[in-house]
Order: sequence, then structure tokens, then C-alpha cells
Amino acid sequence: MSLGRRASFFTAASVAGLALWASGAPTVVYPLYAAEWSVPPTVTTAIFAVYPLVLVPVLIVFGNLSDTIGRRAVMLMGLAAVAAGAIAFALAPDLASIFVGRALMGVGVGLSLSPATAAMVEFGGADGASRAASATTASTASGLALSTILGGFLVQYAPAPMHLSFWVLVGVTAVVAAFVWALPRPVRDPANGSWRPRPPRMPRAERRPFVAGTLGIAAAYAMGAIFLALGAQIARDLVRTTDAFVDGAVIALSAISIGVVALLARRMPPRLAVTIGPALAAAGLGLLVYAGVAHSLPAFIAASLVAGGGYSLMFSGGLGLVTTTAPAHERAAVISAAYVVGYLVQALAAFGLGALATAYGLQPALEVGAPLILAIGLASFAVANLGRRRADSGAPSAPVAAAASAASSPLPLTRPTPEGTPS
Repeated sequence: MSLGRRASFFTAASVAGLALWASGAPTVVYPLYAAEWSVPPTVTTAIFAVYPLVLVPVLIVFGNLSDTIGRRAVMLMGLAAVAAGAIAFALAPDLASIFVGRALMGVGVGLSLSPATAAMVEFGGADGASRAASATTASTASGLALSTILGGFLVQYAPAPMHLSFWVLVGVTAVVAAFVWALPRPVRDPANGSWRPRPPRMPRAERRPFVAGTLGIAAAYAMGAIFLALGAQIARDLVRTTDAFVDGAVIALSAISIGVVALLARRMPPRLAVTIGPALAAAGLGLLVYAGVAHSLPAFIAASLVAGGGYSLMFSGGLGLVTTTAPAHERAAVISAAYVVGYLVQALAAFGLGALATAYGLQPALEVGAPLILAIGLASFAVANLGRRRADSGAPSAPVAAAASAASSPLPLTRPTPEGTPS
């Protein structure tokens, strides 16, 4: 028995949420690794950065795989790799095992995130592209919030603080995989031929909104690197909190803000979102720098909330611009191209912040890194608004309108079932 269209949409959204859960799962555990194995910020941020560095080549090689063999099969492959990575963390006796686990998570998210996003577009109905953008943002925010709140609670109050939260992730991954297994099975179209690796691609038409959207995603991911790679360390060393649950909850406020703003702004034109997002990001990063200087928990809380709003608008607006420019027959490949850039920037941001923090301290790293990250968001704003009159959903150009219309059609490599549900 296959899931219906609505259940399939939310199943795909849960896969996207799980991707960010996997990304954020070690966040509140990083200080424990630092204490247990006496590692500097360069190493803890390297643990984080291994994830996008592995994820990027997976996107490059396999970004179009689900366009050929179907979203369901590739999502299941990705979830299997995420579970394997979580098991490696849960059993890790040393730092090397942590790096292996992080790499496996990168493989899993690299395989599953693009087909999950594409599936949301295709199961989302007539406005699938806009629904997918807001739902991806909200679901990934939910996954991140759950990972940091639950992780902080288990680290602070449960036994085996370095391992238990990862066993929880294994269990959640198994549940999500069961729902993905029940997605409609695709019927191969012989005209599409066999799969071969193709690099992620930029759409030939509407390149400007694609570039603007990709920069918005990259700015959001780079800002996320601050909170995910260094957030718990900032809370302990600069804000001077001593409770892991509090640290996780404050970081989760950023994720909650991301989700709430995504839902409230789901009808906002993407170009407007990437216009407003950088202003909120600037305010949030400024508050974060001040929180470190003043050792202020209230300022850290405010920074999480405001920066989360900026992240939400930059990511959902950027993803909205990308998905509406993606032709249906290569949707996953185009989305993968945007994610490749976003994750490369995130890895560079994590490595750079870690190197600065190790050499000069956390506070100088924030003061140097925040303006550089903000510049990417401003570039998204500039490209989106430079000479454009129809870059948002209010007045789509012909290629954009065609792509948005295709969102309501069956999967590009499948045929409708007798009941009309995409297969």
C-alpha cells in the first residue's frame, strides 16, 4: 500500500528534517569531545566541516540519480548512510570514529536532501515550488531544534552523554525510512535511459535568480556553521553558561525562529525574502558578537532568535528562486547545484572560524567571520534585485512559470497511477 500525495509530501519533508537533525546532532557534544580528548576549536570545527566536505562530492556525482531511478530509492540509500553514521557516533571509542561517523552522515544527507526537496515540489500540488521552499525550511528547522534540545537534555541529564543522543537518531531514522519505503514506487520511463553521473547544473534560462538563490542558501548555511560548529563552545567560553541543556535550548531557539518565520513568510515572494533576510542576519550576528563581549545570555538568546529569522528568509527565499528555475526533468540536478555551493561555503566558514578561534580566540573569530558571512547575504540581495522585475513569484517569466507549473505534474521519470497519485 502506497502513501497518498499529502502523506508523501510530509514524508519527504521529514527526510529533509532528518538531514538537519544529523547535521546538528553532535553540536552540544562538541565541548565533551574537546574535554575528553583535549582538542582545540580547529579540530571540533573540522569534525563539523567533514560533513559538508563529503556531502559536496556526493551531490556532484549523485545529484541527478533520483531523476533517473526515483526519489524513493535514493532517499532510502541516504537514510541508510545517516543511520550508519549515527551508529558510528554512538559506538565511538576515539576521535577517528567520530570523523568516520561524520563522513557517513555527509554521504547520507548528500544522497537524500535533493530528492526529498524535489519530491516535495512534485507532491506539493499546484504551488509545489513555493510549498517545498517553506516546508523544507520549516522541516529542517524542526530537525535542528529537536537535535539540539534533545541532545542538550540527554547530555546534561542522561547516562552516556557522548553516545545516547545518537542512538535516538538511529531510531528516528528507522521510523522515517519505514514511511519512505511506503512512498509510491516509480514506473521507469524507457525514454530516460540509464543513469550516469552528471555534474549538478545551472539552468540555462533564468540564471540570475538561480545565482541569487544559491547565494542566499550559501549565506544561510555559512551563518548556520557559527551556531552548529561553535554555538555550544560560544555558550560555555564566552557567554559562560555551564548547563548543556540550556546551551542546546538557546541554539534551538534559532531553529524554532527559522521554522516560525518560514511558515509566516511562506507566501512571501522569494526575491523579497532574500532582500529582507540579510538585514535580520546582520542584526543577529551583531547581537552574537555583543553577547560574547558582554558575556550576556539574554543577548545570546536574542541573537539566536534574530539570526534564525535571517537564516529562514535567506534560505527559503533562495531555495524558492532555485526551485522555480529548475526544469522538471532535471530538478534534482539543479537543486543539487545550489546545495553544492551552499555546503562548500559552509565547510569553508567552519574551517575558517575554527582556525581563527584556535589562533586568536572565539571572540576575534566572531568579529572577523560575521561580516564576511554577511557579505554573502548582501551579494544575494544585490543579484536578486539588480535589474530584475520578474524574479519573484509575483511575476514569473515564461521559464519560471513553466517550472512552477511542472511542480504539480507527476515525477519527471514516472507515470501517474490509475488513482492519479504520482508514482
